[in-house]
Amino acid sequence: MSETLPISPDAPWLAPLAGYSDLSFRLLCREAGAAVCCTEMVSAKGLIYYSPGTRDLLATTPEDAPLVVQLFGCDPDIMVRAMEPLLEQGFRWFDLNMGCSVPKVVKTGCGAAMLRDVPQALAVARAMLRTAGAGRVGFKFRLGWDVGQEVWADLGRALADLGAGWVTLHPRYARQGFSGEARWSALGELVRAVSVPVIASGDLFTAADGVRCLRETGVASVMYARGALNDPGVFHAHRERVAGRPDPGYTPQRLRALITRHAELARQYAPGRSALLKMRTFVPRYVRHLPGARALRQHLASCFEWEMLDELLATFFADVPTCPVTPEGRGGNADAMSECVTGAAEHSGCRTHSDMSGHVAGSASSEDPSDGPSRYPAGESAMTSGEESATAAGTAGRGPEVSSTCCTGRAQQPTESDA
Repeated sequence: MSETLPISPDAPWLAPLAGYSDLSFRLLCREAGAAVCCTEMVSAKGLIYYSPGTRDLLATTPEDAPLVVQLFGCDPDIMVRAMEPLLEQGFRWFDLNMGCSVPKVVKTGCGAAMLRDVPQALAVARAMLRTAGAGRVGFKFRLGWDVGQEVWADLGRALADLGAGWVTLHPRYARQGFSGEARWSALGELVRAVSVPVIASGDLFTAADGVRCLRETGVASVMYARGALNDPGVFHAHRERVAGRPDPGYTPQRLRALITRHAELARQYAPGRSALLKMRTFVPRYVRHLPGARALRQHLASCFEWEMLDELLATFFADVPTCPVTPEGRGGNADAMSECVTGAAEHSGCRTHSDMSGHVAGSASSEDPSDGPSRYPAGESAMTSGEESATAAGTAGRGPEVSSTCCTGRAQQPTESDA
């Protein structure tokens, strides 16, 4: 096993994405060029108390390397007790989430709440580094809790002094949510302030965004979140751009092949019915910019068999123009997906945070091209709120992001996304 992680401009990372960066999606992104992948955010307390579903987030294969396990917790002893068995199982790389602002996480002192108690955050960091070893733990954080409460520079320097392997900054405040733009200038300042690699997060929707961020800030690498959810091909496009080669472009044919491959991996690695349910949330994201996407999304809500998914996709792609779409043309739609717990966790009717790891809250842009008359079989119902939610509401450019939904189907305002 490699003793170092690839952290360089031509080695883009996949961010931790709750409900999305499972094994099948990570393998898909690796095939597309992701150099490092992170697990979904894992509760340290959930691991030691055997919370249902928590250990499932750690499913992996030899091809899923190098893998970073992102943990959340605010008690040094709990973190150590969670990490020691993971090290015995062969996990070597860890990351501490200090950016999640979901109330159910924050009220326990975890996630972004750690930015309000830096001494305690450093105590946790010290314990993690002592357990895993210097250079084997990274830390992901925001500018601070709110305007006027910036801690990122001092925190970054302190973490570097403790032996952090890398730090990842999403340059927004926890209270800011997704409003405005990520303050990339802070990334450049952090690069100059610390002695460890800085990885950029925030507003990286396309490979063009990633390469521009590298150029403007001097960060060591970038971490794609929403950009990867919209198109896992962003990793290959990123590598091509960094190498000075043309972006390979985006065609419906490549998109169909990507969906087919994702479905193969999901059926192989996702347990039971959840594989198909997850594909029902991914497909609308992948096709959102193509004619007929809205109708396809609606019909996917009543898709409960793989054969039906194949038929829906065949019908959809039969009428899609074959002309390529530029990355810039599809990248401005900033769908929001949390890298911690989705906004669904805030619903009183939803499961608790320890159970949210398996919850999928899908979203798709309302900016789909006009669909015209439906090309799908009559009698297929539109999306309902009872099964898995897949809601509309998109924004253009880099403005406020779309909401997440929970199992009741009611929309929530986004909470934390280090995307």
